Amino acid sequence: MTHGLKIETSDQITTITLDDPGTLNALTPTLAKALADALTSAETSSRVVILTGSSRAFCSGANLQGDGDSNLQNSDAGSALDHAYNPLMLTIRNLNIPLITAISGPAAGIGASIAMAGDIVIAGQNSYFLEAFCHIGLVPDGGATWMLVQNVGRVRAAELALLGEKLSAQQAFDWGMITRVVEDAAVMSTAQEYAKRLAKGPTHALGLTRKLLWAAGDASFETQLAAESSAQSAAGRHPHFAEGVAAFLEKRKANFD
Repeated sequence: MTHGLKIETSDQITTITLDDPGTLNALTPTLAKALADALTSAETSSRVVILTGSSRAFCSGANLQGDGDSNLQNSDAGSALDHAYNPLMLTIRNLNIPLITAISGPAAGIGASIAMAGDIVIAGQNSYFLEAFCHIGLVPDGGATWMLVQNVGRVRAAELALLGEKLSAQQAFDWGMITRVVEDAAVMSTAQEYAKRLAKGPTHALGLTRKLLWAAGDASFETQLAAESSAQSAAGRHPHFAEGVAAFLEKRKANFD
């Protein structure tokens, strides 16, 4: 186990837990790199990833009081993005398997970006999102500006980014940012229910689908049609397609193991 990171794999589901309660799971560049490595490793051993935090927080953002590796006051904040946080976000975007984010407590700063990047986003009723950057004279990062505009539109994104006010889980749900709001105690059990469903699905096609959905945000209609055609060809060559068709014709449930 990497310091600040707990990794467990069972039934082809990898659960990665940000586990540094003393900082409310604040990220350092070192931890961001370790998280990216853990996600990449999970692709080879699992069919779904659940990313969560400890019970008090999902992630409070970047650690502003860390050692030389992460002390933004004494370094170029943009450089930290280039060599640690942006590669992490690209790793998330390019995953070949579905990602579920399970949120308890605050998801702030880069933590909000990571939380929003889930394909399925489960949030406890007392959790919240916070674009806190304006309070310290920085701009939203980790792809937050792109994802917020995609999720809630430019005007609401501006409200969140320029005012830096908490967005409750319920409001985030109402705005279309997350999949479900549940009782705080039910966050992980709900995430696991979704993970089990996804793990039984046609993993290859699900991975292609999530990539298409990411690409759709900044592609033209024509480009997206071509991307869908290419992905469909790849999906059609996979054994899962043959099994799916056979199950349909035989009127049984498909087995995508």
